[in-house]
Amino acid sequence: MITVLVLFGLGLLLVAVEILVPGGLLGIFAGLCLLAGVVTAFLQFGAVGGLVATGIALLIGALTLYFEFVLLPKTRLARTFSMTETVAGRSQPEVAERAAVLGREAVAVTTLAPGGYVEIDGRRYEAFCQSGHAAAGARLRVVEVDTFRLVVTQIQ
Repeated sequence: MITVLVLFGLGLLLVAVEILVPGGLLGIFAGLCLLAGVVTAFLQFGAVGGLVATGIALLIGALTLYFEFVLLPKTRLARTFSMTETVAGRSQPEVAERAAVLGREAVAVTTLAPGGYVEIDGRRYEAFCQSGHAAAGARLRVVEVDTFRLVVTQIQ
């Protein structure tokens, strides 16, 4: 009886700590302690004792899930530890407005072999040259706006 109570107590303690410090590992150990308590109850007390222990373990699991996902997010503690702000920045700068650059003439700032930088109206853009290689200073035309760059071709 003491073994079953110790295992269930340890399982409850680990579940409580898991709720406050999420990560999963403590929850797994808590589940293993509860399972060991159920198996021990089956071995020591037979089917009836094992079924009672199983019911208690399932009730503990259900109450834990309810507390962690329904009640806890509404508490002041959860609001204190929860992230409420979003990041408004971007990892990449905006390429360009498609309508503003499509068909425009650009000048190669660097050699495009086939990638490099072009300039339109004093602003630099990363570009990809469809015609392969373009020397620095070459006149180019914007034919497409890709996700992160302009697609250009040489003007003949």
